[in-house]
Amino acid sequence: MTAQGPGVDPAVSSDEADPTFTQIDCSTVIADVWLLLDNECDPGARSRLQGHLERCPSCLERYGIEKDLKALISRKCGGDHAPQGLRERLTVEIRKTTVVFGDPS
Repeated sequence: MTAQGPGVDPAVSSDEADPTFTQIDCSTVIADVWLLLDNECDPGARSRLQGHLERCPSCLERYGIEKDLKALISRKCGGDHAPQGLRERLTVEIRKTTVVFGDPS
């Protein structure tokens, strides 16, 4: 018997499913894939997400696409720096908007 319902991983039968694993549906995994790619999730969430990816071919494929996209963006945009003029204008604007607490006199 396979797990039923929208967004439930079809690759895991209900007999072999870990209770934590069955609580994660595909839409949750896809929403959290960037957290996994950016190493921004705790070890428990990482383990659950990786477990789902190991058992769900469609999520694993989507994860691969997102991973490739992240690598492409990093390769094409990773070394760009803001032009000096822009940096100077931003510095001036930041100084203008700095809030001073207390009596200005």
